[in-house]
Amino acid sequence: MNPAVSPAGAAAPPDLAPDAAEQAYARLLQALRQQQRDWQLVGIHTGGVWLAQRLAQDLQLKPPGALDISFYRDDFSRIGLHPQLRPSAIPFELEGASILLIDDVLFTGRTLRAAMNALFDYGRPARIDLAVLVDRQSVDGSTRELPIAPTFSGMTLTLPESARLSLHRHDTHFHLTLEPHRGGA
Repeated sequence: MNPAVSPAGAAAPPDLAPDAAEQAYARLLQALRQQQRDWQLVGIHTGGVWLAQRLAQDLQLKPPGALDISFYRDDFSRIGLHPQLRPSAIPFELEGASILLIDDVLFTGRTLRAAMNALFDYGRPARIDLAVLVDRQSVDGSTRELPIAPTFSGMTLTLPESARLSLHRHDTHFHLTLEPHRGGA
């Protein structure tokens, strides 16, 4: 389920409703419940881990894995190494497992490529599905740098290239903010 939140071709970022992230989470959760498989959840630091933890609880699944992809990025020369490295923790056997890889925002696809490379260092999963809270599109449609698409998303959001979308967590609730672009992917 990918409801459009902003019209294609919008010239300025849409105003995000205060509960936009929670509404997107509810849609994502509903879609996952309808298609639920025997998934092992893995969240990408940081927003993907937050989502994976809450999804695991709401779907009554085992505790999720957490993946730091800092050393797998292909854009070090452009954005540098993230200053806060976090440990990866995969508390289950990855070999032959059905993985639900979770991230907060899909934009260029480079984070997801790095995450899949990192996962294969732990073993060869039978299947990888991708769940994102936001499938971000650019106004001109030139967003993806790699052929990666989500299996599940809570919302599709069209934004100008100059906008940066960030997920924040307060207690167990999520909210999204639009910020000036700072570079990176």
